[in-house]
Amino acid sequence: VQLQACGGGLVQAGGSLRLSCVTSGRTSSGLGMGWFRQAPGKEREFVATISYIGTNTYYIDSVKGRFTISRDDAKNTVYLQMNTLKPEDTAIYYCAAKANGYYGIREPQYEYWGQGTLVTVSS
Repeated sequence: VQLQACGGGLVQAGGSLRLSCVTSGRTSSGLGMGWFRQAPGKEREFVATISYIGTNTYYIDSVKGRFTISRDDAKNTVYLQMNTLKPEDTAIYYCAAKANGYYGIREPQYEYWGQGTLVTVSS
């Protein structure tokens, strides 16, 4: 399983970005998916996760109400819609997949990781 994340970039505070993560090597159907991020000088942290059926999601408190995770298994893609971005959202964002289709908030739960995409939010 390979994961390719894209959609990062430079945006002003209050703006929006949509990250995409495409799965290859197998269908994304049945995989639990997650987004993590690592800010400069900090450890990587959980951001959002979605179960294989797409109805169960979970977010870190700091992004609740601003970020939305979704999936389109016909396109083997999971998305992270990020609205009302803040400078503290600046980080490299990683997508991850887990064979167990339930959602997960801990890194060891995920077997597969993408390469990351950089999001920079200017004030």
